Amino acid sequence: MRTHKLVLGFVATVLLAACGGGGTEPAPAAEPAAATAPAPVDQFMARLAQHCGQAFAGRIITNEPPQPNDAFEGQALIMHVRECSEGELKVPFHVGNDHSRTWVLTRTPTGLRLKHDHRHEDGTDDAVTMYGGDTASAGTEVRQEFPVDQDSIDMFQREGLTASLENTWAMEIEPGRRFLYELARPTGRLFQVEFDLTTPVDTPPVPWGHR
Repeated sequence: MRTHKLVLGFVATVLLAACGGGGTEPAPAAEPAAATAPAPVDQFMARLAQHCGQAFAGRIITNEPPQPNDAFEGQALIMHVRECSEGELKVPFHVGNDHSRTWVLTRTPTGLRLKHDHRHEDGTDDAVTMYGGDTASAGTEVRQEFPVDQDSIDMFQREGLTASLENTWAMEIEPGRRFLYELARPTGRLFQVEFDLTTPVDTPPVPWGHR
C-alpha cells in the first residue's frame, strides 16, 4: 500500500488549503491576507491519516445498558488505518476473528460522512451495510459526530432494526494518544471503544471483501 505517500499527500492538501496554494512571488507588503485555517473536518482527517498503515488495540470503556449476547465483550478489538487517499480513509474494525467491519470516512462538500461497510466472509455485502450519516455541524479537529441518515433509517426499518433509527455515531482522535469510536441513542444506549495509539500492534488480516 502507498500509505506513506498517501498520508503525505493528504496532509499536504490540507496545508495547501490553509495557505492558499503555491507560488513563488512574495505577497504585496501593504496588508498581508490572513491565512484561512483548514476546516475542522480536514484537520480531523489529517490527524487520523497520520496513523495510516498502523493498527491499534482497543478496549470497551462504556457499554450501557449491557447487551445480551454482546458480540464485542471479551473479544480482541483492533482498528487498522488501512487505506488513505485524498478525501477518504478506510479503517477496518476487527472483532476477534470477525473481519467483517470497515469504517469509511469520506470528505463531502459540506462536511464528513461515516459509513459502516459490512461484508460476509466470502466478500459479499451483509444485508445491513453502508449505514451511517453525515456531520450536521462543523465539529472539531478532535471530535466529529454523525447522526443517522435517511438511507440508513430506511434500511434499518426494512431489516426490523428499530432500535437503530435514532443512532448517532462519533469519533475522536488525539494523534499518538487515543482514538474513540462511539454509538449513542436517546434511549440511554452508549457504546464506546477506546484505542491506544501509543503502541501499534501487528497488522490484522485483510478485512473480508477487500484486497
